[in-house]
Amino acid sequence: MSRLSVPNLESDAGPSGQVYAQIKKAIGNVPNTFAAIAAHGPAALKAVLAADTVLSAGSLSKRDQEAIKLVISEVAGCDYCVAAHSLLGKLAGLKPDELKNIRERRATGDEKRDALIRFVRKLAQSSGTVSDDDFAAIRVAGYTDAQLVEISLAFATTVFTNVFNRINDTEIDFPRVA
Repeated sequence: MSRLSVPNLESDAGPSGQVYAQIKKAIGNVPNTFAAIAAHGPAALKAVLAADTVLSAGSLSKRDQEAIKLVISEVAGCDYCVAAHSLLGKLAGLKPDELKNIRERRATGDEKRDALIRFVRKLAQSSGTVSDDDFAAIRVAGYTDAQLVEISLAFATTVFTNVFNRINDTEIDFPRVA
């Protein structure tokens, strides 16, 4: 059971209700994490959603974005976000075996994406510190300066939701992963 209360989504007419309505219109329902964030900090959820809009307009593929978010969530031990990004990764086109390999810290078979995963895992394990060799490896893999900014933005928003879900102990409303 989540620690923070969430008002009735259907009857909330305040700022949170407006955010809920936008999310429901866009994706059909309001995930528990978004409901809880909006209930207590609608501006924070708007910032996360705005960051996702920026990422979707960037040059990283949706598959790469979800791989990044899944790696960060797995390293953080956020079961909610691992479940969410496993489903979203599948919807973005990552195959079930690729998702499982990412969660289990094994290669996916896509050399460029594996370089990205190694880079992001090092970022997550080192609080964002990478060596010159790590930086060189991500560049050799073909990631651009602009994509490094996008990787950083995906990292930041995912850390926020990971931390929030760990504080809230958000009830998982996505299919659980083994």
